[in-house]
Amino acid sequence: MTDDGGTTIWLDEDEQVSWRALMVGMTLLLDRLDDDLHRACNLSLVEYEILVRLSEREGRQMRMAQLADALAHSRSRVTHTITRMERAGLVTRSSSPEDGRGVVASMTDRGWELLERVAPLHVAGVRDNLVDLVSAEDFRAVGRVMNAVADHLIAGHPEMEIRRVTR
Repeated sequence: MTDDGGTTIWLDEDEQVSWRALMVGMTLLLDRLDDDLHRACNLSLVEYEILVRLSEREGRQMRMAQLADALAHSRSRVTHTITRMERAGLVTRSSSPEDGRGVVASMTDRGWELLERVAPLHVAGVRDNLVDLVSAEDFRAVGRVMNAVADHLIAGHPEMEIRRVTR
């Protein structure tokens, strides 16, 4: 950020400490959650999140473009991930019945069974390594901060369908 004169407004010492804590904490947390899933069932955190997103939709299916937007990932990354998951029998792809142009990813019964089995492990990891380490008030504050960040970053991208989680 710069002031009106074009001068950089540097982070003060407290802001720098908080910024670095966020970066290190998020990196370690995501790595741990990913490692837990890999050890339990050779599933990545991104693959798990795809199964979760599909499980929340009617018919356990979603257009690939919407899935990429919901995950805030590039379409090519989601396509590569879905290809791996399709080979493993967790999802299938088909043409959109609405217009025939889009591609729909659908969770298979095997994907559903895997999600049911691994979800308790993942939730326990989230609790043990984040939620239960701080007060409920602090955790809600983290959610508010990250929603503000997401709102700011997607403001120029109305086509993105990232669902904001609210009470």
